[in-house]
Amino acid sequence: MTSFADDEAQLRNWLIYYLVTNVGCSPDQIDPDLPLNELGVGSRDAVVLAGELSELLRRQVSPVEIWQTPTINSLADALVNPDAEALRPASGAVAALNEPIAVIGLGCRLPGDVNGPGEMWDFLIERRSAVSTVPEERWQAFDDGSPETAAALAGTTRWGSFLSDVAGFDAEFFGITPREADRIDPQQRLVLEVAVEALEHAGIPAESLQRSLTGVFVGACVSEYGYLASRDLGQIDGWTGTGGALSIIANRLSYFLDLRGPSLAVDTACSSSLVAVHMACQSLRTGQSELAIAGGVNLLLAPTVTRSFDAAGAMSKSGACHAFDAAADGFVRGEGCGVAILKRLSDAVRDGDRVLAVVRGSAINQDGRSNGLMAPNPAAQAAVLRAACADAGIEPSQVDYVETHGTGTLLGDPIEARALGAVYGRGRSPQAPLLAGAVKTNFGHLEAAAGMVGLIKATLAVQCGEIPANQHFDTPNPHIPFDELRLKVVAEPTKWPDTGHPRRAGVSSFGFGGTNAHVVIEQAPEPEPPPLAPTPAVTTLVLTGKNPERMGELATTVADWMDGAGAAVPLADIAHTLNHHRTHHPTFGTVCAADREQAVAGLRALAAGQPATGVVGPQRPGGPGTVFVYSGQGSQWAGMARLLFADEPAFAAAVAELERDFVDELGFSLRGVLAGGEPVEGSVRVQSVLVGLQLALTALWRSYGVEPDAVIGHSMGEVSAAVVAGALTAAEGLRVIAARSRLMAGLADKGAVALLELDAVATEALIAGYPGLTVSVYSSPRQTVVAGPAGSVDALIAAAREQNIFARRVNMEVASHTALMDPILGELRTALAGLSPRAPRIPVFSTVENADAARRFDADYWVANVRNPVRFSQAVAAAGAEHGTFIEISPHPVLTRAVSETLEFFDLGSSQSLGTLQRDTHDTVAFHTNLNATCTVSPPTGEHPPEPHPDIPTTPWRHSRHWIAQTPAQRANGFEVRRRQPTPVPGTSPVPPNWLYEPTWQVRPLPANDTAAAGSWLVVGDPELATELGRGVPLAAAPGVLRAALDEVDRVVFAPSADTDGFDTRSAHELFN
Repeated sequence: MTSFADDEAQLRNWLIYYLVTNVGCSPDQIDPDLPLNELGVGSRDAVVLAGELSELLRRQVSPVEIWQTPTINSLADALVNPDAEALRPASGAVAALNEPIAVIGLGCRLPGDVNGPGEMWDFLIERRSAVSTVPEERWQAFDDGSPETAAALAGTTRWGSFLSDVAGFDAEFFGITPREADRIDPQQRLVLEVAVEALEHAGIPAESLQRSLTGVFVGACVSEYGYLASRDLGQIDGWTGTGGALSIIANRLSYFLDLRGPSLAVDTACSSSLVAVHMACQSLRTGQSELAIAGGVNLLLAPTVTRSFDAAGAMSKSGACHAFDAAADGFVRGEGCGVAILKRLSDAVRDGDRVLAVVRGSAINQDGRSNGLMAPNPAAQAAVLRAACADAGIEPSQVDYVETHGTGTLLGDPIEARALGAVYGRGRSPQAPLLAGAVKTNFGHLEAAAGMVGLIKATLAVQCGEIPANQHFDTPNPHIPFDELRLKVVAEPTKWPDTGHPRRAGVSSFGFGGTNAHVVIEQAPEPEPPPLAPTPAVTTLVLTGKNPERMGELATTVADWMDGAGAAVPLADIAHTLNHHRTHHPTFGTVCAADREQAVAGLRALAAGQPATGVVGPQRPGGPGTVFVYSGQGSQWAGMARLLFADEPAFAAAVAELERDFVDELGFSLRGVLAGGEPVEGSVRVQSVLVGLQLALTALWRSYGVEPDAVIGHSMGEVSAAVVAGALTAAEGLRVIAARSRLMAGLADKGAVALLELDAVATEALIAGYPGLTVSVYSSPRQTVVAGPAGSVDALIAAAREQNIFARRVNMEVASHTALMDPILGELRTALAGLSPRAPRIPVFSTVENADAARRFDADYWVANVRNPVRFSQAVAAAGAEHGTFIEISPHPVLTRAVSETLEFFDLGSSQSLGTLQRDTHDTVAFHTNLNATCTVSPPTGEHPPEPHPDIPTTPWRHSRHWIAQTPAQRANGFEVRRRQPTPVPGTSPVPPNWLYEPTWQVRPLPANDTAAAGSWLVVGDPELATELGRGVPLAAAPGVLRAALDEVDRVVFAPSADTDGFDTRSAHELFN
């Protein structure tokens, strides 16, 4: 017997059982990839669990191991493989220290409602400005009502570039409780969301980075939110510390993605994010990181820094950054976030990543003792430019454009221009000056994020071959000798000059404390053209989300994009990105389509939760095991499976393999009937063609990796089941069906068949008065088929309808499985006398009555098969006890309903009943829709086509407002005070300390429990809660009333209303003790 120490799956199940029985988790809500602390496992629980595991595994297990591998899956893996390396192995040797770094993904959220690099590029090309005035609510918390404060606020510059929603955050997506989200600096929240968008832009599924050497480097200057949160000591809690710490801006992202590379926040003021890029590149080149996420973030939540810059004379009074213009009067502050995904170029090329641009080199340095702490140093700026070019291995003259620091200050602009001229202008001809611009003229100065925004602009410009215009440049600054410096500001949108070498740009960012950074980027190398791939006949789009609503929102987003900006993107390429380059969340649906119109319609139907061609919505995971069900007559139709010859090579090959034996036994061509779309009529053709088709469809399912764990045959379908199970060869199966169908053809029109929506017992009672009628098929607990003389069948149908019982004739020529078959039984036994079946390799659930009395699949068996009733429902019930997925192998589903009714009637757990093809529909779409429906645990992905893949819309967020409660400051005698409820002094309250706690729960769907089992409740206090739970009494109720109410309920909640001005805790303590 396998021990727990060797069997990871067994140990995983034990851990789940332990959490259910000891921690109180619901088995339906346990995610094996969720951190254990989010499942309710605290420090003490971990110690106890470690002891239990030590006994179970018969070796010492430390609690440290539980925190080191903090999910059920990772813990089970670590315990079974204790010597395995904790980190994913590096992909290769350490790169050369000068290897170029590829920019493979970008994300940004900027003022002007700019979301993503595409919208940013449009914003720049359209020459727009995001500058406005500070939102009214931003500074309200700083107004204490005094004249002095009012005057200070009125005298503070109100110009700025602001995000439209800094409070919105999708806490649920990141598994963060609403209360904790309220405490988290929105800069952290921005980085989380924009980093996810950048990874999607890069085509990297987030789950693929778990435990990888991925580094996170984020530039950030100050947490004004942390300051706001700390003003009210009464709001300080366990989340305040991490919520306001700058370091956590990077660390929280590493935690969410489970990254093991370096993770640090970088603060060098205005150069922070470009320094972060430099550090990320160094980390990649030295092998500390295999992938790097570099970014910057900045928010303006308080007037403090702005007022300080006002005092220093740095702020623009005109409300614009006039970089290099004579009107330069200072800068405008801005906010936003930018993220870049970086990778060694050799790795990016190897992995087929889309390379947007290449970082050739970078450098950082310090001004040292300049003409003041905030004064720039021209020599240091020139030195960092030279160092970056040297690191890139290029001459400065080979750089065509520089995205400058360009703040638009009277001192800063001339100094930066002279440094540019001294390094980049030297040796240039007057006809080919260095081009320069500044994104601050569009978005203002994003300070800690400024360098990243400049890098994104330069990357897009290098990629597109166009340089956006520098805004607010009307009159050149007279203190800058542009011609002498060989420098030209890009005043109009400009095509990139043709220089004979790859497009190159420099990006500068200078911190006000003297830390300078410069990065040199280059046009991406031309990728190898992808091999020409044939357009698939059908395409499957995979849509996922953390719940059905999120999945639906993504489906709508993709559909809207396909009808708009993505109208020219091929359908197969869209599927490539969705299926292979996006995170696959637990809830998923699929859309299979033959063309774009059908795909868009399917996406909208999936979003609306409506059935539609090709759509498979979210499903509950089915039980293990697959049963192939082979139906009898009735599923045939002219043209069935014709498209599969062209679309599915495995199907065409299977028909070709059957063709010779089929012609030998039946005398006509199976391929000719199917490929020609011929009508299929008459017992011989119907039965033989269906068996041949069922065998070919089985080969098609198997070609996609779907194998039967058991088979069931209904009537003639048992022939196909026997062949698939290995009891008969295909030639033997065709021999059986040929003999069976020819003999039955002689009995055509000798009887009739009817279907009744009635259980077997009631049916047998109903037919008792009709001579010659017997039950021929036990279809399901709700459906029964009867057969016999035509007159009796018609009379039965009429009588049943008078009793409001559904009844109809079945289109069959022969009343099989009745005494009407007796005339052919001897001849059939003789025709099949030489049959030598083998033991099935796959279990067969027989539908033949008394099948165990005869040898399976010999002549006597086939005689019983044609004469005795079909016990289909009984076979399905037996198979359903062991298996969860039933697939009807036929050109049209005629048994799926009967299967579902049987499984439901016997309550056989999570099962599903599927078909294969559908009458008068697109064969390939129908098959792949059913193929997709077999995927209930993880979505289908199919083969990974060659790169590249297109960029499609990012996952839509579901924002809720998250912000700390802010009470406007009040002033009394010059001191700031707050109006708050008094806090009981320790030791003065009769309530024990262990009564006081603040519970926190992960946001999860509520289980469908029986609320009646929870008993009756009494709420003391809160009337709204009392209404919700059923009964309540006010706090002021007399003790006798309280005691009487308590005697009549099972549970009680003491819930004083939040707005109550104090309550009698002593009385409450005495009452409940």
